[in-house]
Amino acid sequence: MTEQLTAPTATAASSGAAATEQFRARQRDQAPVADTARVSALAGELIGAARDIIRRHKVTYAEFDALKAWLIQVGEDGEWPLFLDVWIEQTIEQVANENRDGTKGSPEGPYFVPDAPRLPADSALPMRESEGGVPLVFQGRVTSTDGTPLPGATIEMWQADDDGVYSQFAPGLPEWNLRGTVVTGDDGAFKVRTVEPSPYEIPTDGSCGRLIAAAGWHAWRPAHLHVRVSAEGHQVLTTQLYFKGGPHIEDDIASAVKPELILDPTPVGDGSSREVTYGLVLDPA
Repeated sequence: MTEQLTAPTATAASSGAAATEQFRARQRDQAPVADTARVSALAGELIGAARDIIRRHKVTYAEFDALKAWLIQVGEDGEWPLFLDVWIEQTIEQVANENRDGTKGSPEGPYFVPDAPRLPADSALPMRESEGGVPLVFQGRVTSTDGTPLPGATIEMWQADDDGVYSQFAPGLPEWNLRGTVVTGDDGAFKVRTVEPSPYEIPTDGSCGRLIAAAGWHAWRPAHLHVRVSAEGHQVLTTQLYFKGGPHIEDDIASAVKPELILDPTPVGDGSSREVTYGLVLDPA
């Protein structure tokens, strides 16, 4: 019997709660920042920049009170991971990876979940029997910057489905739907069968949505595959891979698209599926 698919809705509350829980889990073992001089410099400049904006734009008390109310609500909605990952992380990523020689990086975003099922080099991501979307073969090799293949490298993959939602961040989806950890073969090669994701709106029913509406922005991200690639003796690569000609490539709300990260899949057979070959290049540690 064919599995009946429905279109689940990712709300700001559910997405925010899941993203916050995932972030806190990864931070539990992190040492606190102990460099007081650096904390003082960064916090001082941030506060100074805010004061400059207030002076330059003659911010009123009504606007200030609206900002305070909105900041409080962002926390109550659990949307700090969403806000920071959409509007701030792409700049952090640029600074962190400005000297990278291999594949360009891109923000991890709020929807990463560690420990996805391990899969062989030639495999399919876990998916429902009648998963929507154009079938896609994503293949290539993981190499070092000098071209040396990296066998046993891991490629953690996650993506939205054809409805633009992620498993574990929307109801009704199998836990690991369209998520997996692919282990490359002896020649560093991989071949992954999945489906092309859809563009999606970040949740707009919470505080981030109110900001978007008040500013007259759109809430769309272009379709993309997430990959997080690791190999012994090399820097971890986290990036997003986009699709040539797709909606919102030019006006991504997260400003995360880079030309080097745009895939150009070609039709296969009768054109009902597509494939693309893309090398993932890691910098030595």
